[in-house]
Amino acid sequence: MKFITENIFLIVTALVSGVMLLLPLINRQMAGASVGSLEATRLINSGAIVLDVRKPDEFARGHVVGSRNIPMVDIDKRAGELPAGKALIVVCANGSTAARAAGSLRKAGRAEVFCMDGGLASWQQAGLPVVK
Repeated sequence: MKFITENIFLIVTALVSGVMLLLPLINRQMAGASVGSLEATRLINSGAIVLDVRKPDEFARGHVVGSRNIPMVDIDKRAGELPAGKALIVVCANGSTAARAAGSLRKAGRAEVFCMDGGLASWQQAGLPVVK
């Protein structure tokens, strides 16, 4: 017991560090499958819908060609606007918000939901087209 009381700061730091290391893994599990820009392009060519969950002003500055914008804050209310039976590729700025949105869509009953690794930043880095 003396060891714990004398080293409480060290123990708490180790626990917090462990939790922070697990968060990306937990987010990936919630989001389900993720795809890179190459696989996303294949899915888009097969009829998948690209859902951009960034704010409207961010969407207006540049987005994947043909994508739809439903901000993350509205995803639960507006998920019914998305066509049923089609794969969804969820995109945000860098991938973290898209993971949460994909998790919400899966909970709402959507089967084929993919999160784009790296978000729009990786799409642009791959030299793929963006509409402004």
